Amino acid sequence: MVVLGPVSVNVEMRTDAPGSAEYAEEAWDLKEQIRKREGVLKQRRAFFVDAYRRAHDHLLFEEDELVGFASVRRDGYILFLAVAPERRGEGYGKRLVVAAVQDHESITCHARATNDAALSFYDHLGFEIQRRISNYYEDGGDAYYLRLDDGDSRRLIDRISGFFRR
Repeated sequence: MVVLGPVSVNVEMRTDAPGSAEYAEEAWDLKEQIRKREGVLKQRRAFFVDAYRRAHDHLLFEEDELVGFASVRRDGYILFLAVAPERRGEGYGKRLVVAAVQDHESITCHARATNDAALSFYDHLGFEIQRRISNYYEDGGDAYYLRLDDGDSRRLIDRISGFFRR
């Protein structure tokens, strides 16, 4: 019997600057894969591509396969944050949030009020709930508006940087 040690995986961060959509199709495919698997709200493709094209998009690839992305508006609002379900728990979501934090003093986003996994993730990173918004989603679902301020974002960068140095 042969026992193999940990396998090294090449993870590469790529970006699509505002106005670019080089990886939009791959991002759409990942988002749709997650939607179908988890039953989350369907979006119109044209809306997604338009928002993606206007945002600064951070993308994580494993061996040329997209495993996660974050689309961030100019004001630091995270429009989309998606990580392939089989890659969750590996720090990819944190890396994407840190990439977003690099260019902004504060980061904001919305999360569905019933999405306990997302709320736990954001809470773990230091996001604070600012308010609850009734009927935020097209299906009538409520959302929380979340914020990570500059002091918290700098601590997040330090904490995550330490994680990757280990």
